[in-house]
Amino acid sequence: MKKFGNILWGIVFIVVGVIFGLNAMGITNINIFFKGWWTLFIIVPSIIEFIKGEGRIWSFIWLVVGIVLLLCAQDLLSFKIIGKLIFPFILVMIGISILFKDNINKKVSGKIKELNSNKDNLQEYCATFASQNADFTGQEFNGANLDAVFGSVQIRLEKANITKDAVINANAIFGGIEIIVPTNVNIQVKSTPIFGGTSNKAKNQYNESLPTIYINSTAIFGGVEIK
Repeated sequence: MKKFGNILWGIVFIVVGVIFGLNAMGITNINIFFKGWWTLFIIVPSIIEFIKGEGRIWSFIWLVVGIVLLLCAQDLLSFKIIGKLIFPFILVMIGISILFKDNINKKVSGKIKELNSNKDNLQEYCATFASQNADFTGQEFNGANLDAVFGSVQIRLEKANITKDAVINANAIFGGIEIIVPTNVNIQVKSTPIFGGTSNKAKNQYNESLPTIYINSTAIFGGVEIK
């Protein structure tokens, strides 16, 4: 699924390049910059993230927002009416996201809940208007709570000793969290993005014989990056 985004963006750039080329040679006269063309920067990424299955609720929300804005730009809907409804719509969608986030992937949610039940295994790292760095090189890692509030947290696990499943609860509020994972583990992510996002750049291939790190991410005007 990660390659799908690259493929789709590649196709988009190829198509746009071909159209520009045909227009330049006078073969076609296609206007790329139609009314509301800028909404594609909302619509296309939303489609990619929805298909990838990461933060599907918010991907769907942003897709709807992009389509509505496109319709407004095409004078099929009124910006004035949409402007009045956008804030209540966002509040409703946030509520739906909170209510149903555990039902998106019950298996992952259940495992996260199970691992969180043993709080003694979870180390705490909190950065408020500051930064924290945790390096587990040569150390055993059993799980952690990471909170970045107007700050940043980095946790390095690439050389940690991970022999069993572990959970990382990552909460980024107007802040950023970076999680560097080893290649010899599986990665499962459950994310709740609220005007923020979770980026999973880890290239780990799933292997049943390996332990799994479950990342329970909440990003509110912030970001969580896994790599």
